[in-house]
Amino acid sequence: MSKKVFPLAYYYDGILSKNRIVLAQAISLAESNLPEDQTLSSTLITKLLPHIKSSFRLGITGVPGVGKSSFIEAFGQTIIDAGHQVAVLTIDPSSQLTKGSILGDKTRMETLSKNKSAFIRPSASGNKLGGVAHKTREAILLCEAAGFDFVLVETVGIGQSETLVKSMVDFFMLLILPGAGDDLQGIKKGIMEMADGFVVTKADNDNQTKANKAQADLQHALHLFPAQANDWIPKVIQTSVITKKGLHDVWEMLATFKNHQTINGYFEHNRQQQQIAWMQEYFQFLIESKIANDVTLKEKEMGLKKSVAAHELTPIAAATELFQLFLNKK
Repeated sequence: MSKKVFPLAYYYDGILSKNRIVLAQAISLAESNLPEDQTLSSTLITKLLPHIKSSFRLGITGVPGVGKSSFIEAFGQTIIDAGHQVAVLTIDPSSQLTKGSILGDKTRMETLSKNKSAFIRPSASGNKLGGVAHKTREAILLCEAAGFDFVLVETVGIGQSETLVKSMVDFFMLLILPGAGDDLQGIKKGIMEMADGFVVTKADNDNQTKANKAQADLQHALHLFPAQANDWIPKVIQTSVITKKGLHDVWEMLATFKNHQTINGYFEHNRQQQQIAWMQEYFQFLIESKIANDVTLKEKEMGLKKSVAAHELTPIAAATELFQLFLNKK
């Protein structure tokens, strides 16, 4: 059964009145693949743009078992205690066979989910790579329009490919598990170089020695990383959700970062680049949707796939032929 779609005014008024149920429904609308839902969602977001105020966007990633949900639940309360309204967008991996997703993050943040100053919305990653969902950007704006001035995006947490979130947030945080086997050779490249800050989790009890080593290794490795374009030197902080150690230090790091980036003009520059990245990403989505929803193009694509599989046509030639047909059908 399809989900009920409401008039534009319903979503618009509900979001501006900070109705969480309507906000969740608006995010579901944005995630819909139906053309009419996409049109309504786009109109809604455009109308809400003047009401979106200053916010801070934090992306968090880390390997499974690092304690992302536990950290977010504890740190979310720190954000609220500082006087902010926090929205948490969690991304759960989708099965490539069934396309289903457990969407269990809300149950793993039971205390935070009950806080009136917090909103938690799980989404399935679907076929989207990079650790985020297909409509994470839209969900961020909808949350901000609803008055949440701190938006936290938790990625799937399945590897080095989770860098797309960096193009959506102001600060990209990587959680590190003590004693997980990272050494200097393993932390020089990829996602490590993109992080604005590192948080060593579970720094308590028997893990303390391992946490100290992980922090020392990271701090040493920072000298080997290339300089960031934003002139920011990443910091390494130990935390424990059990003892609450380091949570205030993480908050201070984010405040210092925002002040630093605002003064040098990079905060606004980064937001502008995010808008451009969104435009390019959505343009690609429109092209793919056009092919998927056009019977002639779809049939041609299926025929070309058979020719490529039979070695009758090279992939480059097949793609070029499909693209030419796409151009002729505009």
